[in-house]
Formats: sequence, structure tokens, C-alpha cells
Amino acid sequence: MRLVLQLVARLFIVVTLCLGAATIWATIDAHRSVDRATAASAERVSVALEALYWRELMLRSSRMREQLVPVPEWRTIQTMSLISPGICVRIEPAGAFEGPLCGQSKGIGQTPPLWFAAAVHTLLGSHAPVVRPISTRAANAGSVSATPDPAAAIALAWQHVLDNINLALLMAVAIALLASLAIAHTLAPAQQIVTALQRMARGQYRPSLPRFRSMELAMIGQAVGDLGDRLAQSMEERAALTRRLLEIRSDERRALARELHDEFGQNLTAILAFANTIEAAGTQTQHQKQGEIAEDARMISQATHRIMASLRDALNRLRHPPAEELGLEACLVDLVDSWRSRTSAQPMIQLDLKGDLADVRGTVAATAYRVAQECLTNSLRHSSAREIVLRIERRTGAENALLVHVEDDGGGDAAKVAASTGFGLTGIRERITALGGSLSIADANRGVRVAATIPLAA
Repeated sequence: MRLVLQLVARLFIVVTLCLGAATIWATIDAHRSVDRATAASAERVSVALEALYWRELMLRSSRMREQLVPVPEWRTIQTMSLISPGICVRIEPAGAFEGPLCGQSKGIGQTPPLWFAAAVHTLLGSHAPVVRPISTRAANAGSVSATPDPAAAIALAWQHVLDNINLALLMAVAIALLASLAIAHTLAPAQQIVTALQRMARGQYRPSLPRFRSMELAMIGQAVGDLGDRLAQSMEERAALTRRLLEIRSDERRALARELHDEFGQNLTAILAFANTIEAAGTQTQHQKQGEIAEDARMISQATHRIMASLRDALNRLRHPPAEELGLEACLVDLVDSWRSRTSAQPMIQLDLKGDLADVRGTVAATAYRVAQECLTNSLRHSSAREIVLRIERRTGAENALLVHVEDDGGGDAAKVAASTGFGLTGIRERITALGGSLSIADANRGVRVAATIPLAA
């Protein structure tokens, strides 16, 4: 259901409830108005009879006071005009054969339904008579007793309710129509917001929205605009990252081709040359042949070792990082041991593990392993470091991240390292950024310090 229809339906329910409350209040007020009319009729008649009483007392002083009122003169049209419709007035003490004087009760309202009369009588009760003295200064002047006619009172209350209901219905219809128009006009800008969201779904991430007058719609429009800006920025960063990944792949392929050409090609050429030399040495003397063959064999062995080392490095970069399946801690220990065992001339590598790393696996473990591998490779190949510290720390609590810290004492310029466009450092920076982490490169006491923070929630 559309929002406008929902609001109109709720408004209709509110109006209906208000109409019901107005009906109940109109019924109560009509019941009270009969009591007020009864009291007013008694008051008016008593005032009129008081004037008549004192006039008769002055003109007929010889008569007994208890015979002054009632007199035939009080039952006049003028007295009846003082009595409200549906109210009957009686003079006490009443004369012989003297009945009450009642106001007009015909045509004062429609005949009410039986359920209304029963409900009013049950809930509000009957009307009590109202007694007023004819004169407060003469107690023996008599009194006026006003009593409402029950049927006329119910008819009058029903007519009062109908009048109020008709007015309330007219106001309810007017309010519903005007409120519906106002709601529709207020929510009309929502269609522009929906259109903007549909454009964003089709790839137009910066839709133009007008400035809305409503504060709530203005906040929604601002949120949609901010979301579009962030989506556009994310798509631009994604496109840049894709281009950079393609460049890294091309750089990696060129680097592998260069290593295969430089290392494998040159060493295989050397091996072939040494083999040809051994073959040509067959015509030499036995003593010369042994010395040269031994030297050529040593050169072949060295060339073979260089090929194997180059092949091992290439395979380490290409193969799936074992940290994703085997765990980070075991792979880091194996990485450091492999560097330590290559040659005794290598600098001392210190591995410091803090926190529980047993359950760190998957992409986070692979990224941390690649960062450690790349930093160790750069420190060992491009610096004269004598000591390298590799520290892996798991931080719990609100931070919930993995810290990879590599520091060497081989000199170097941190600014140049950070500005390097090599695919190794660029690759790990983009890996960390994709996981929502951060990478910092700064000068240490005697070298360069690299610190990477990788969220474990990634």
C-alpha cells in the first residue's frame, strides 16, 4: 500500500475515534443541558411570580397571604414563554384542579431510537426536579417546581446529538480531504528520491536532488547524496585498483620473464659452455684434463645452485600461500628458518610472536604472511642489515587486529621505500587496503620500520 493511502487510512481512524468521542460528549452535554434548562425555567418562573406576588399583596392587602398566589393571572402565555420546551412547572401549594403548566414539547426533535433512550437512562440516569421559592423574603409565598418531561428530554438530547454528529461529519470529511491533499503534497518529493535511488542502481551514482523544504526529506536527500558520493568514490577506487592489479600482473610477468632470461638463460648458457669445454678437453693430456674438468664441474655446480635458488624464489611468489590452510604461526617459523638456513652470511632474523595466532587463517593469515615475506626479502636483498626483527602481535578487544612489524638496521630511506612503485610493496599495500587495514613505513634507529595493521574481522 502506498504511504499516502496508509496515512489517509490512519487519519480516517483518528477522525472516527474523535467523532465517537464527540458523540459521547454531545450526549452528556445534551443530558446536562436539560438539567440546565429545567433550572433556568424554574428560576425565570419564580422571578415572575415573585413580582406577581408582591403586586397582589399591595393591591389586595385585605386578603390572606396564602390566597395571593397561585392566582389565575399566573397561567398566562407570558408565563409559558418563560418555560423551556419539554419542561413542566407546578406551583406549590397547588390550587384545586390545578395542573402543571408545560412548555411546548411537540416538534422539538426526532423520535430517538429505543437503544439510545435505554443507554442514556442506564448510563446517565433520570433528571431530578428543580425547586425554587417564589420569594426568598416570604417563606409562605410558595415555591416553583420544574420537572423535565422524560420523553421530551430524550428527544431533545437525540436532536442535540444529531446536530453535533452532522457538524462533526462535515468537519471530518473536510479535514480528511484537506489532510489528504496536504499529505500528498508533502510526500510528493519522495518520488524524486526514489527516482534518484533507481538511477544509482543503474550506475548513476551522483544524482541531482533539489533542496527540500521538509527537514526530514532534506536529511534523507542529503543521505542519498552522500551515499552516491561514496559509491562513486568506491567505484573509482575499484577501477583504479583493477587497473593497478592488471599492471602488477603485467609487471610480475615481465619480472618472471626477466629472471628466466637472466638467471636461467645465462646459467644454462654457462652450463652449455662448460659442457662444451669438457667435451673439447678430451684431446688434452690427462693432467690438464683433470684440473680443467674439476674447475668446469665447480662452475656447473654453482650455476645449478643459482638456477635452483632463482626457481625457488619464483615458485615462492607464484604458489598459493600455505598460511591460508596451515596456519600463520607455523608458516612464519618455516619462513624464518628457510632464510636462516640458506647461508651463514645472512643477518640474524629475530621472530617475536605475541598473542594467540592458532585460529588466524584464511585471507588475513595469507596477507600477513605476504607482508612478512616481502619485507624480509627487501631487507635481505636491498640492505646491509645485520639484524632483522619480525614481530607479529594479535590485539584483542575493541581493536581486534593483527599487527605485522618488521624493522632492520641496514640503513635505507623510508621516504624512498614508501614512494617505491615496485609490484611487491604495491601488492601488499593493496592487499591490506582491501581488508580495511593500514600500512606505514617510517625511519627506525638504524634502518627502516614497516608496520601493517590488518583487521581480524576481515
